[in-house]
Amino acid sequence: MDLFQKCYEFTRADEVKKLGLYPYFRQIEENEGPIVSIEGRKVIMAGSNNYLGLTAHPKVRQAAIDAIHRYGTGCSGSRYLTGTIDLHIELEERLAKFLGYESVLLFSTGYQTALGVISGLVSKGDYVISDKENHACIINGAMLAKGGFAEFVRYKHNDMEDLEKVLKRIPATAGKLIVTDGVFSVSGELVHLPEMLDVAEKYGARVLVDDAHATGIVGVGGRGTASFYGVTDRTDMTMGTFSKTFASLGGFIGGPERVINYLKHVSPALIFSASPTPASCASALAALEILEEQPELVDKLISNADKMRHGFKELGFNVIDSRTGIVPVVVGEVDIALVFWRKLYDKGVFVNAFIPPGVPPNMSMMRTSYMATHEPEHLDRILEVFAEVGKELGLIS
Repeated sequence: MDLFQKCYEFTRADEVKKLGLYPYFRQIEENEGPIVSIEGRKVIMAGSNNYLGLTAHPKVRQAAIDAIHRYGTGCSGSRYLTGTIDLHIELEERLAKFLGYESVLLFSTGYQTALGVISGLVSKGDYVISDKENHACIINGAMLAKGGFAEFVRYKHNDMEDLEKVLKRIPATAGKLIVTDGVFSVSGELVHLPEMLDVAEKYGARVLVDDAHATGIVGVGGRGTASFYGVTDRTDMTMGTFSKTFASLGGFIGGPERVINYLKHVSPALIFSASPTPASCASALAALEILEEQPELVDKLISNADKMRHGFKELGFNVIDSRTGIVPVVVGEVDIALVFWRKLYDKGVFVNAFIPPGVPPNMSMMRTSYMATHEPEHLDRILEVFAEVGKELGLIS
């Protein structure tokens, strides 16, 4: 069979496009935070991961410009060879201090961080233990480790009793790494981290938390999941990304200095990839400084998200509860979700349509997410439009 045959037979996206309901790859022509220009018109953005609204902040923009003037547009090498500049070291040291870890190591993307850390640490005879609803980067990092003859097992979503059952079946002599989202990217739920740490310590396992949707969003001053629960000193490692609250691109892993030093010298994802660009590092540094100076941005973000959670519930929508910047509104069937998305978009509100296999069957949703820079008029308009569309489609009365 021709390898390309499946490509020619994949027509689902084309069919949805013909119906005018395709919600993906929309071109953003101008981004001002809460308001963006898409296809020549202004819409309220309620689907971005720009949680603190810093991508348009003058200080962040200027930092990127200044870095390009000083260093050029790229580093022209991997961190291991010619690709390390002083901005990388400064950002690593500042992040380590902010997060409360001995050391931090930068990667070129958040996705790459998961691949590089998991496959770098877990080798033949070791085990990766993963939540069934972890982000794809964690699953693929575990699969990469499995390719190196490690073992990959999963436990029920956020179920610490099931996690313990899984750990009981693993040989006591095996190395064990439990990996979990801190804030689950689809539902916005927080992991039950204190209970996880209790179980991990009982069975001699290490814990890696992916705080992609938690850093700058939960915890003291936005320091993430471990900080939220007051267990930073018990949490072995935290990884994250710069593509959300840090208004840039790249990833990081924080943990014990000896572990970070090991990853520096064995992780192919680090050694064989070009390093984060000067502008990316400078932007992330500027965003970190703003977060440190203005922790009230975190409070504003959560206040906005809480207002929307309450507002959607009052309207009668099925909302998945959380304490984060993500507010998912479940609408059910795929076809309803696509129509719902299109009607919201036509009325000037952009959200993310999540459909299977990204969510379970009959759990298609409008995953909304909020920013510290959303103002009351933006939020009120989103609720108004949701109410109009929900009533029109018979989802609320």
